[in-house]
Amino acid sequence: MKAKATSFDIAYQAGVSQSTVSRALRNSPLVNEETRAKIQAIAKELNYKVDKNASNLRSQQSDTIALLLFEDPSNDDSSINPFFLSMLGSITRACSNKGFDLLVSFQQSSNDWHADFEDSNKADGLILLGYGDYEDYEEKLRTLIKQDTHFVLWGAEVKELPIISIGCDNFQGGMKITEHVIKQGRKNFAFLGDASNHSPEFLARYQGHCQALKKHNLAVNDKLQIAAIFTEESGYQAASKLIESGEDFDAIFAASDLIAIGAMRALQEKGIAIPDQVAVVGFDDIAIASFTFPPLTTVKQNTQLAGDILVTKLLQLINGEQVEASLMPTELVVRKSCGT
Repeated sequence: MKAKATSFDIAYQAGVSQSTVSRALRNSPLVNEETRAKIQAIAKELNYKVDKNASNLRSQQSDTIALLLFEDPSNDDSSINPFFLSMLGSITRACSNKGFDLLVSFQQSSNDWHADFEDSNKADGLILLGYGDYEDYEEKLRTLIKQDTHFVLWGAEVKELPIISIGCDNFQGGMKITEHVIKQGRKNFAFLGDASNHSPEFLARYQGHCQALKKHNLAVNDKLQIAAIFTEESGYQAASKLIESGEDFDAIFAASDLIAIGAMRALQEKGIAIPDQVAVVGFDDIAIASFTFPPLTTVKQNTQLAGDILVTKLLQLINGEQVEASLMPTELVVRKSCGT
């Protein structure tokens, strides 16, 4: 007796995921017309019959959103970038307001996240916070797209991929804070942070920083750009390297507050006064930024608004609505680490 065809048989012949087959067979608008027609034709050829009970069970929403955090090399045992802790609170609140539960977990090394969340009906969609090295991470995003997973990403806009990203205007933020420090009379700027495609948010901040320098006829000195990831230790090491280079600098723009805090420690250990000798500014406005000595001037990202937008756009995706990426404005928070 010939074995009954399954949705996995159809997926194999069509060259798509099993979840795409399921969506196509229930005429989901999330599958394009050409792919949907191909899958339905293969199903007819194999005499595949949809199990109505299983189909109804699978189509039920769990009314749960999964928030997957990137496991960061943080300076404590949380493994969570402090910036994302405030966003976690706003996402939780936004989910509650919309009648959804929130499942919080770390992103796994596997490319098959959807199998643990959406396709197992644990969650209707994913919110991704943080991604480490973007060039390594991009393939994971491509896998999620191929598997038709509903997800939104906090971070820089990805023009090459059909991804719904929500992030702040890093370029304008970098330009805004650099211009503020220039007005304090600083001329020789160092930038601490990875300014490459591996870190697109840092790169955009650096590009805005350079634009401000050029606008005010100040030199962009490549020797004063020191790579650093987002941790305090990385900021400390980058600032130590900067000091040892012997290059003249009277201002440091750190790509994140944690980098700035590490840099401040390195300067203070060398007896370099902040801000009298060197102004220091950061980016993010994490909670500790106002308690450093001196308090840190930085760029604020509105985490409360971000959480609401992430949840709203994900639910729109789940409901089959048209959704576009979103870019939020930044706000300058002036404290004493740059003079005024």
